[in-house]
Amino acid sequence: MGPGNKDHHPALRCAVGVFVPLITLTLLGRLDLAVFASFGAFTGIYGRNEPHSVRFRSQLRAGGFMLFIIFLATLMVRFAQAEGIDGAAYSWLLTAATTVVAGACSVVVAVWRLRPGGSLFHIFAFAAIASIAAQPPLWEAMVVAVATTVFCLLIGMSSRVLKSHRTPWKRPPRIRHTAAERRAIWLEGGGYLVAAGLAGTIATLVGERLGFGHTYWAMVAAVVPLVGHSTRHRVSRGVQRIAGTVIGLFLLAGILWLNPAPWAMVLVIAACQFGAEMFIARQYLVAQVFVTPLALIATLLAAPVDPALLLRDRIIETVIGAAVGVAVVVAPAVWRRLRARGPGV
Repeated sequence: MGPGNKDHHPALRCAVGVFVPLITLTLLGRLDLAVFASFGAFTGIYGRNEPHSVRFRSQLRAGGFMLFIIFLATLMVRFAQAEGIDGAAYSWLLTAATTVVAGACSVVVAVWRLRPGGSLFHIFAFAAIASIAAQPPLWEAMVVAVATTVFCLLIGMSSRVLKSHRTPWKRPPRIRHTAAERRAIWLEGGGYLVAAGLAGTIATLVGERLGFGHTYWAMVAAVVPLVGHSTRHRVSRGVQRIAGTVIGLFLLAGILWLNPAPWAMVLVIAACQFGAEMFIARQYLVAQVFVTPLALIATLLAAPVDPALLLRDRIIETVIGAAVGVAVVVAPAVWRRLRARGPGV
């Protein structure tokens, strides 16, 4: 367990940022829009410990970019429906499009030096929204997403109300990259492209034969090991992803056994968001225990399905994705060792 760094501050901001929009939609009877509020609330995840001026820039860029991804996902569904693409063909189209999102968003996030890094949230948002066949009106979806994003921006600046919590408002320094950094950014983007694409392909093939869905969860799990300072740390994240998911599924099963009302499920989402942000920078396994019910309950709110099937899909997809991600991380190190041994060894 890593040391704390006033983690309850960003955790509380993120919990409030997702709770208020979701409880509002619950009271309005519009849970079909919950997924758009949930992904708009990802804005609050960025810039957790940065000074206010830098945090505002980070969250403004991250929120605006997430809105763009949400918009693209809704357009893709409508395009596929207009062209009569469905079934297996759409699954492959979704896998291909999500793979492009994985690589491209990783590059954008790295260029802007957003934290947390990588394209995990963008993969999740794009594929989850693009998987919903019964889309609400586009303007309603985007209004909810934009309103949630703006609300999270305001929450991010809320601590400025207290003089003791204010940080000097200075224009954030311009981001510059060296040639080596630019090369690393593109290599990292390639890693996300390969990991997400390979995991999505395997999950889609296996899913067609075994009859399970949500193949994008494998793509999300595949990019988790790509974040880290060393190969050992990255492999550890992949293993922790699987272990945390298994424990989180037991927690979710207990929650669903209670058959909570929608408003209670929103409370659980907020509590899990708080728990995830409390531990995400300190112990990934513990954070993943909270992330699993958080993601699945949000999915159930947007598109109710058999919880047993959801639990099954989650663990299978996570194992596939994490295994692929670990393989992508380990492969370069193995290749370097083989080359170092030289021919004939």
